[in-house]
Amino acid sequence: MSDAYTRPIDDGAATTTALPNFAPPPAGEPTSSSAPAAKDPAERRKWSSDLRFMLVVLAAIVALFLAFALLIAFSPTGAAISALAIIAAPIATMVAAYYGISLALRQVKDARDTAAASETRARAAEQTARESDAWAAQMESGLRVAVAKLKAGAQDTRDVERAAGTPDDFF
Repeated sequence: MSDAYTRPIDDGAATTTALPNFAPPPAGEPTSSSAPAAKDPAERRKWSSDLRFMLVVLAAIVALFLAFALLIAFSPTGAAISALAIIAAPIATMVAAYYGISLALRQVKDARDTAAASETRARAAEQTARESDAWAAQMESGLRVAVAKLKAGAQDTRDVERAAGTPDDFF
């Protein structure tokens, strides 16, 4: 079989040379011209999310540094150390909670993106299956016409039927 009749697997809007695809892509499916533009904002959002997290951690470190500086400046007594613990514990808890929430939100977003990509691949596979079914129906119809014409011309069709790989009761 030549390369002229092969179908690309990863492009849902691709066509074969046997059957052109005149159907528009499903709604919500990106076209090839808009795909690079869609990835750029996602990268910016990821960077802004990472930058936001870095700023929260930096602010927490600065707050703890100021607390330690105040402790050292105003005599490190037992009460001052207790006060520092009271200040540091909520700050560390907030940073950990922010990290946990950010991580959970990122995992949900990644799962949604994966599900959308899987749905797009499934739609492309369904479209390819429909094209293959239509192509097979056309080939079967052509084979039936060829066998009928051979039989009408009083020609033996056994070789054609064997080459087609059809069962004995197919025609």
